[in-house]
Amino acid sequence: MMPKTTIDLVDPELRPTMESLPAFKIGTETLAEVRAGVLDFVPPTADYERDDVKMESRTIPGLEGGPDIGINIFTPIGGDDLKPAMLHIHGGGYIVGTADLGNVGNTRTASEVGCVVVSVDYQLSPEVTAPTAVKECYTALKWLHENADELGVDRCRIAIGGESAGGGLTANLALYARDCGEIDICFQLLIYPMLDDRTVTCSDGNPHVGEFGWTRDANAFGWTSLLGQSPGEEEVPPYSVAARATDLSNLPPAYMYVGSLDLFLEEDVEYAMRMLKAGVPVELHVLAGAYHGFEMAPEARVSIKAEQESRDALKRVFEQ
Repeated sequence: MMPKTTIDLVDPELRPTMESLPAFKIGTETLAEVRAGVLDFVPPTADYERDDVKMESRTIPGLEGGPDIGINIFTPIGGDDLKPAMLHIHGGGYIVGTADLGNVGNTRTASEVGCVVVSVDYQLSPEVTAPTAVKECYTALKWLHENADELGVDRCRIAIGGESAGGGLTANLALYARDCGEIDICFQLLIYPMLDDRTVTCSDGNPHVGEFGWTRDANAFGWTSLLGQSPGEEEVPPYSVAARATDLSNLPPAYMYVGSLDLFLEEDVEYAMRMLKAGVPVELHVLAGAYHGFEMAPEARVSIKAEQESRDALKRVFEQ
């Protein structure tokens, strides 16, 4: 029997979307072009407008000396009781993306889970470096907590979550909030999070990861942009690389999924195991045949299952 190539390992329902994605090489000279291309994926309003969810955009004060922070708020309509809430942090390798990319998913989460979702437009790298983005996310989290009464939110049921770089920022935000001691987070939703710059320098990892969706070259550029230095150096800025944190105790319970072909597979599994060893409840799913960003094939059964089960996990936490 001939050995299987990585393409043979891709879920058959994901292959057409993977093969249709344009090839890209991201770097300093192409960053503006890639950012513009990503904006083509911002959904039109008609794709996420719902009768049972109100969506509004606001700006809130940013960090001292910095710009205001944009947020999108998704509020389920109806009911008099205080609702749970989730702060959502979008992905994009720390270098591309906008909160608007999550409008479809955040509307669906607000509707199906019955929670308020606040999505934050943090500043991208390399224009700013760590820990600016995580501090902006914490500023949005504090705003959500302080304005809970106006938003109809239960302060005791605030979760955080994000995908890819947004998942990495979520993990760093959980550490930062724990250490600040001002806000209790009830849950962290980590969707194939970007957690460890040292993956860039690893030369003996799994040969089947990182070929599709988010490549090793893109990962190197993303981490270099965020850290303002080469990945893998001995010291990194605080709250920039969650996998480098030495103490993972007293973090909120976590739900994580990652594809078996995702470049972040090993760093995510290791982080989940470290949280478990620190006494943090963790539910981890490794999805066979899935590459980074596989939900771009929304009709594939693995995409439907992953999104539904992650929302179910969020709903269970809020109902406890």
